[in-house]
Amino acid sequence: MLIELIPLLMFAAVCAVLMLGYPVAFTLAGVALVFAGFGIVTGVFEPNLLRTFPSRIYGIMANYTLVAVPLFVFMGTLLEKSRLAEELLENMSRACRSLPGGLGLSVIIVGALLAASTGIVGATVVTMGLISLPTMLRQGYHPSLAAGTICATGTLGQIIPPSIALVLLGDVLSNAYQRAQLSQGVFSPETLSVGDLFVGALIPGLVLVSLYLLYMLLVARWRPTLAPAAPSEERISTGRLWLSLVPVSALIILVLGSILLGIATPTEAAGVGALGAALLALLKGKLDLARLKEVARSTTMTSAMIFTILIGASLFSLVFRGFGGEELVEGFFHQLPGGVFTAMLVVMVIIFLLGFILDFIEITFVVVPIVGPVLLAMGVDPIWLGIMIALNLQTSFLTPPFGFALFYLRGVAPASVATSALYRGVIPFIVLQLLVLCALALWPGLATWLPQQLSL
Repeated sequence: MLIELIPLLMFAAVCAVLMLGYPVAFTLAGVALVFAGFGIVTGVFEPNLLRTFPSRIYGIMANYTLVAVPLFVFMGTLLEKSRLAEELLENMSRACRSLPGGLGLSVIIVGALLAASTGIVGATVVTMGLISLPTMLRQGYHPSLAAGTICATGTLGQIIPPSIALVLLGDVLSNAYQRAQLSQGVFSPETLSVGDLFVGALIPGLVLVSLYLLYMLLVARWRPTLAPAAPSEERISTGRLWLSLVPVSALIILVLGSILLGIATPTEAAGVGALGAALLALLKGKLDLARLKEVARSTTMTSAMIFTILIGASLFSLVFRGFGGEELVEGFFHQLPGGVFTAMLVVMVIIFLLGFILDFIEITFVVVPIVGPVLLAMGVDPIWLGIMIALNLQTSFLTPPFGFALFYLRGVAPASVATSALYRGVIPFIVLQLLVLCALALWPGLATWLPQQLSL
């Protein structure tokens, strides 16, 4: 009986070690090796399974889809370091400052564009916090509203394509989907591409951004003291606004549009995006050798972190399956009353709670390979499942007291903004995210309709 519980002990050990502050990649690999060694000594683990690990590493190295990760990171980092996003926010906020809530609306729109370009919650929240929070406070915005808007907007990088989170989710779910079909005797399995997730995330992402904008308009309308208008003399010309808005927007539309129309794969589109960001920075006079080195260094560090975690998670998954973890999870789900509904509910709750202590990368590489094949074998649509997970992680990153987005903003927010103000500010946006999550659960077509139409 104790042997059957070893997979659960592995998972608990990983969470415990991570909470002690050890690096994620080495935690995953170290825990896996410790349990594998224990299993080999006691005769409950097949040592030949570890010999397949080099082939897994080679599979990661040869994975064409994952090439998009460093390219999208480079694109987003360059837009951030070249201050193109900052210039866009400044110009748009000046254009809208005479409107009640105009600055807040500008922050949401620019934050959504920045989230789409970076796809990394931490980078977006920190960048928007440094750029917009002081301005919002100077204009008289309530600290809770200002902080909540920035945190919520920063998490849009989880759901708005092109998103690194969706790239990683798409790759992991694709493997899980093939395994689920093979386990059912389907030897010509259907495929799931990252582009499918991009298309599926488009409508839920736009709905969420629209709700954010609507909330800001309502606050400015009914409680104008929380989101006051700025003096009209600070407005900017329309021409200058378009000069800052069009290039960045056109780049994102070009990248996303080429994927949606089937012209380019996500990896090819990521290459176009990286080149386009470099050209924009060059035309703006913001690209020199020092800045390029800084962007390259940041991209290398982020990409190395992601792939090191992926290798560690691959070893953890191998040992977990060797101890019968997949069969344990499958048996647990099939014993739940309510079938697929209850299984999805349990998985969503687990992912939501894990979002307090783990980043989306760890959850994607550790949790999804465990629960994904089981849920997909139960008939869950892979696109819907991916978007549900992305929205769920987005909500967990906002939820006090452990939401990552709160910690990111706390690190760059002035001391005058109390931590309690951060917590209060994100609550309305959490409610909006939960509404979209519930709507997606009730109407899966929000995620699946557009991919079906484009595949016709």
